[in-house]
Amino acid sequence: MAIVGAGLVGSLWARMLGNRGHDVTVYERRPDPRNQNLHGGRSINLALSDRGWKALELAGVAEAVRDIALPIRGRRMHAVDGTKTFQPYGLEGQCIYSVSRAGLNRILVECAEQMPKVRFAFDHRCHGYTRKEEAVHLHLETGGHAMDVEVDQIFGTDGAFSAVRGRMARNDRFDFEQRYLAHGYKEVPMLPGPDGGFQMEEDGLHIWPRGHFMLMALPNPDKTFTCTLFGPYEGPDGLNALDTGEKVKAFFETHFPDVVPLLPHLVEDWNRYPVSSLVMIRCWPWNDGGQVALMGDASHAIVPFYGQGMNSGMEDCTILDGLMDAHGSWDEILEAYTAQRKPAGDAILELALKNYVEMRDLTGDPAFLLQKKLEARLQKAHPDRWIPLYSQVTFSHIPYDKALERGQQQQRAMASVMSKPEAWNHYEDDGWMEHVLRHLEQETSRAE
Repeated sequence: MAIVGAGLVGSLWARMLGNRGHDVTVYERRPDPRNQNLHGGRSINLALSDRGWKALELAGVAEAVRDIALPIRGRRMHAVDGTKTFQPYGLEGQCIYSVSRAGLNRILVECAEQMPKVRFAFDHRCHGYTRKEEAVHLHLETGGHAMDVEVDQIFGTDGAFSAVRGRMARNDRFDFEQRYLAHGYKEVPMLPGPDGGFQMEEDGLHIWPRGHFMLMALPNPDKTFTCTLFGPYEGPDGLNALDTGEKVKAFFETHFPDVVPLLPHLVEDWNRYPVSSLVMIRCWPWNDGGQVALMGDASHAIVPFYGQGMNSGMEDCTILDGLMDAHGSWDEILEAYTAQRKPAGDAILELALKNYVEMRDLTGDPAFLLQKKLEARLQKAHPDRWIPLYSQVTFSHIPYDKALERGQQQQRAMASVMSKPEAWNHYEDDGWMEHVLRHLEQETSRAE
């Protein structure tokens, strides 16, 4: 078997196939990441949650990852005036984990290589494939020389600009959509404080919501934070307008005054790292017969605002691994894989876009904050009767499309409750809470 792409999904899938005894070669156009310096600029720290942990446990590599995973209990919001609020993610003990993309990638490559029949071939660029009756030919280039490899299956885990998908797109009736968000991002590192420790609370995702743009920060094990500014390219507050050190400094002093003292090298770091774009990919089908399949960003690249890009790709591995036990032939396996994962991929893309608006625009809104408090009380009192959308996505294995549908029903019901004065005056009253819960269940049942 051949895997094209040695990123997070490709190296994890190689380990899973290796666990089953398959002969696997992973081809990657870039050099071995273990020989490269760890650096930022285009990474965006990753949020590892339940779906990702399930895949890591299944592959037998979870313990190796725990050493680089920092628990994040909720959102820590920063207002312009310096006011801070904390929004826990779920029930007590539930959290997501901040991990370094480069550090995680190294671990997964090394764990995959522990399998006796798994090999990595770096500096090999893919130029597509050709299907034959009994096999499939993978077209590669290395050191300026073309080479063909005959294999039984190809798995394209080569990212949003997948060469495997590029070849698949020439198939009859293959649907493909690529969109860019009108916003981009730029990273700025926050170094440890004078005492060598974190300069902010390390148990939260820090967010500075400012309407049509926001700053976000996630902690790293080395006591640094990766700060990421998300905003439009154009306009008076656009990233393209921040083209001088004076403008960058003035922008941060105006909108993020509390973080400026924590970034003494702001201008230098701003000039060092690039502005990066945010691309979204949808396609169908995710397989070419029983010989080729797309996984991860190659099939469903999304924006990072639900922290599910990596987790959804890892869940692809979990689902596909299970289908190998449920079906006898690769034609059946890959047909079932496309049928099951395509709706989930479309749903998490929509959820991620909606969450950007929530993080950027709503996290400081009083009505939104009250609704979140009400939902948290409902979930704590009746965890079997009310699961907020965020918890369905992050702390469960409910298919994304089912979570989206249920979340939309819950939001319609919650909107009817929030329109009543009692929501503002009695939301902490237990009797009224039970009344609200019955109303919400009636509304969601009617919607179903």
